[in-house]
Amino acid sequence: MKIAKHAKLGILGGTFNPVHVGHLILAQESAEKLGLDKVVFVPSNIPPHKSETSVIKAEDRYNMLLFAIQGNPLFEVSRLEIERPGRSYSVESMKEFRIVYGKEAGLFFITGSDSLKEISTWKDLKGIFKLVKFVVAEREGYPLEGVPEEAQVIRITPIGISSSLIRERIGKSRSIRYLVPDGVLGYIEEKRLYRTC
Repeated sequence: MKIAKHAKLGILGGTFNPVHVGHLILAQESAEKLGLDKVVFVPSNIPPHKSETSVIKAEDRYNMLLFAIQGNPLFEVSRLEIERPGRSYSVESMKEFRIVYGKEAGLFFITGSDSLKEISTWKDLKGIFKLVKFVVAEREGYPLEGVPEEAQVIRITPIGISSSLIRERIGKSRSIRYLVPDGVLGYIEEKRLYRTC
């Protein structure tokens, strides 16, 4: 992906297990509020704070993201963490983004307020602050507690959807239509993902 020297790039990392409309609204509204030129979704390979047994293959999560962003030129998906072996640490990814886009690019690392409960366990959090602007988006049901003083807070439209809710609904054979983009729904159904049997 080529961006201008002084461009502003949003980086939205996560498991995306699966991606849903809440993620897309977060990305779109973050771009509008921060004046971003691009938002890059970065699916993790092996997330450090989640059980590997509850997370489907990275390639499936990547493919669902491709379906999810179709038609929106503002969005892109990166394979950076998928192709890097081992657990996915944000600080390592931010170092690579900084190398690729240079010191003049405005890099904004976007995370939801649900991540704040584990932020003290993140690897080299101060290193992240030195590399990028750290942005916390308030997420419904997760109050803004323990926000680092280096962080910028933005408020987005509250959407009560989570990946765990979607997985639970699939496990109970309940519809997830309108909770995920149609392409994601079709992929989940075709691959029979998140089914318990």
